Amino acid sequence: MSASAAIEPRIEPTSAQAARQAHILDAAEACFVRNGFHRTTMQDLAREAAMSPGNIYRYFDSKEAVVLGLAERDRERGAVLVEALERSGDRRGVLFGILAAYFTEMSRGAAILRLDLWAEATRNPAIGTMIERGDAEGRTWLIETFSAIAPGCDAAGLFAALAPLMKGIIVDRALDPHYEPGPAVRQLLALIDAGLAEKAAA
Repeated sequence: MSASAAIEPRIEPTSAQAARQAHILDAAEACFVRNGFHRTTMQDLAREAAMSPGNIYRYFDSKEAVVLGLAERDRERGAVLVEALERSGDRRGVLFGILAAYFTEMSRGAAILRLDLWAEATRNPAIGTMIERGDAEGRTWLIETFSAIAPGCDAAGLFAALAPLMKGIIVDRALDPHYEPGPAVRQLLALIDAGLAEKAAA
């Protein structure tokens, strides 16, 4: 059994159960941002959600399962944006809009949670597997999108050049309560524009 399979949520939700799961995930996000993943207990999650610990365990059998639930929720939200990109005739414009919105609208709490989970991934194999999977999916999607927009560009090389900047925006958003991501996002989009215009070396 894979690490990710071992931390799947316990039940397949009905609409009422899905609403309760969403409530638990909201409570978990608040706890993780306030206390950090490592210090947060399932009892803390239960108090934040105003539910009994036993009820929490009906939906998620561990903190790792809760984090997986948060990741899946983010993935579902991202899928809506991807669908818009695939329907649009202006793939470049929609891609730029998605990236600009993602980085400029990310809350400081969301950035803090991401940073905390990156740190936890260095010592928790289950979280590490989840982070690696999410990173791989994002990398594949961006490389494929770059290639579709500009066939012949060095899509993989472009992603490799951009990845540190994208992570840096998240780190700065987490560490600096007054951080303004606009200049970095504009630079990111300019680098993408330039990279899409270049042909890969023969």
